[in-house]
Amino acid sequence: MARKIFYFMFCLAFLGGCAQTKKKGGDHLYLLAGSYSDGTTSGISIFDFNMQTGEVNRVSDIKQVVNPSYLSVSRNEQMVYAVNETREGGVSAFKFDKIKGELSLVNNQEAYGASPCYINADKDRRFIITANYGGGNLSVFPLDKEGNINPMSMNINMNEINPHISVDSTPPRVSNMHAVVFSPNEKYLLATDLGKDRIYMFEVMPKTNTDFLRYLPERSITLEAGSGPRHLAFHPSGKYLYCINELSGDVAVMNYGVDQPKVIQYVISDTTRTTRRRGSADIHLTSDGRFLYASNRARANDIAIYSVNPQTGLLSVAGHQTTGLHPRNFIITPNDKYLLCANMNSNQIQIFEIDPVSGLLNDTGQEISINRPVCLKWIWK
Repeated sequence: MARKIFYFMFCLAFLGGCAQTKKKGGDHLYLLAGSYSDGTTSGISIFDFNMQTGEVNRVSDIKQVVNPSYLSVSRNEQMVYAVNETREGGVSAFKFDKIKGELSLVNNQEAYGASPCYINADKDRRFIITANYGGGNLSVFPLDKEGNINPMSMNINMNEINPHISVDSTPPRVSNMHAVVFSPNEKYLLATDLGKDRIYMFEVMPKTNTDFLRYLPERSITLEAGSGPRHLAFHPSGKYLYCINELSGDVAVMNYGVDQPKVIQYVISDTTRTTRRRGSADIHLTSDGRFLYASNRARANDIAIYSVNPQTGLLSVAGHQTTGLHPRNFIITPNDKYLLCANMNSNQIQIFEIDPVSGLLNDTGQEISINRPVCLKWIWK
């Protein structure tokens, strides 16, 4: 009898644990939307999003932040970091209250680089890194134990240390740093230089409080002249790397699981590109790696859709989906059911449903009205 009671109690405990796990990773997410803002209007807005139904509800807003054009969420989801994309440049740290769905400003630091446009935090919550477009540099900031931002510890100026392309070339080609992305194993950091058509690689140094990154010039990737690399996405297998090129309007496909990554394919993304109207923006894959998407601004105002060959990583164009005006950053739900696109110039976030067979997008007609949205991030609710 005692054994039966023990077994019954064990089953209850097991089922209770399963229910708790399911609740933690349930259907609801917080959607964070960073916008261009002067500090008096909403800079970061937070919504409740149901990734099964697409239903969305506004939860809160925070105003005391200027131009939070890119966000990074800490791995424990307790902190949110934002660039302040201004001529002076800055970074801001916020605590996130999961119960209330609210952000509270903790501190700011100067970025020491003009127009920071991308920010990322390492998995061990030791540092954050910004890509500074106008400054042509990367800024590295140590974090304290609470996740607050300490003053900058490294300033990596690619105009000074990049030996491959001279700033004295005709026409002059200066560095415009656009993204900083960790490799799947987080042993490396990759940084895109739109101005010099290169993807730089840095080794992440363990157990250090100062020199977090070590530049590896021999492992950098050179793209076709005039490409303008902007954002990166790794295939879930870790074997392939994809880069959306802002100026050429194409996607570069690279073999990554080799000593020296190499471009194996260029495929068009912006079919309306001209010499004066160019502006491909963002790139993401579904979590199963079957489909890849790339947004195109300027005249196109659409999202290019690709199927991915699982054996080679090569892309095949599946179609294009029209969006609102100036689609910037977009995001895919963890269950691969919805794609949400931030359209800066039409002041909206569109909600598309992903066809699980073709990868094509269906406009649900649902949208979020928001002033000048430019960056979207998820936090589990």
